[in-house]
Amino acid sequence: MTSAGSAVRPAADAAAYRAVEHVYHSYLTGLILMLASRAGAARAAEVVFRTFRRQQLARFLPGLKKLGLDQLPHAVACAQYHYLSNQVGGVKVEYVYESDRKAWVRYPPPRWIWSGTAICGIPSEVSRAMLRGWHANNGVVLGNPRLGFVCTGQTVDGQPGLEGYYKEWDHDLAPEERLQFSPGERCPPFQADLAPRLPGNTWPEERLQKVLRNYAMEYVTSIVPETIRVLGPEEGGHLAGAAARLVGMHTFDEVAALLGGVEAGAAGFAKAFARLARGQDDDAELQLEGSTATVRQTSWRLMAERETLSPEVFDAWNELWVGAALAHDRFMRVEVTQRRDRGDAHWAWKFG
Repeated sequence: MTSAGSAVRPAADAAAYRAVEHVYHSYLTGLILMLASRAGAARAAEVVFRTFRRQQLARFLPGLKKLGLDQLPHAVACAQYHYLSNQVGGVKVEYVYESDRKAWVRYPPPRWIWSGTAICGIPSEVSRAMLRGWHANNGVVLGNPRLGFVCTGQTVDGQPGLEGYYKEWDHDLAPEERLQFSPGERCPPFQADLAPRLPGNTWPEERLQKVLRNYAMEYVTSIVPETIRVLGPEEGGHLAGAAARLVGMHTFDEVAALLGGVEAGAAGFAKAFARLARGQDDDAELQLEGSTATVRQTSWRLMAERETLSPEVFDAWNELWVGAALAHDRFMRVEVTQRRDRGDAHWAWKFG
């Protein structure tokens, strides 16, 4: 028996970071498409709303402080937050200052979340749900009842970008006024030289690579449990798992290329699986014995911040790797032999 538990250090494995980001980015988009096409636009929108609201409550205020925006006028701070945080996450985004009480943010095509042709399957209400979940709640979180967001265009409706502005009104807004739509308005031209910038000494290249990975992972941290919460463990678990298997199969060639290739057989797949796990900052250890391979880990960083999870969350997520294994070798056996969420000391997978 040989062990390869410390063969690759995640901190130095930029290729694994990129592969992990690609898998989770694809899963986020694929799961929303699966929900919209199988469960209907209304329930897909509810899942997206809950996903973005959870992200907003967890990330917005700490992010303002981390980016040094917490002392700015609220409308400006919010727009700059979206500009800088999305830019760090690899999202194409623009920012335009109009006044201390009005500032624009615009996401031009191609939209990061709806990569490629996926945008053709996204209903308008699903796009609006993102804004309801995040943008409409910034004033509430900041304790400013006069702050709201006005959406002036959505890419999914055929307009050249998702755009709108934060505005501070002269009166308190009712809950239904926190998100408004004004399709006749247009965002002024973006001038990059006037936009805020991240200080280079604070955001070195290695940190940015990790942020790209984390950006995609955090959405999956939210959306899989919310899918199961909204649709129930049977339907939600089935759809989240079905999307994961399809994404695992269809991203495998790209993932393998990013990793520099995956060796044949169970051992080759297990090595790649362990490398991807370490690329997520999990403590994966690989053991090879004959024609079989085992990967064990005690951590599951993806869901470490979540409260007690139903077993269907793990089952759905695990289908990413089942799908990838099927694309690698459809005759290979993949078995989960230990689960910490069921009282075992580790998570463990056996490939053979």
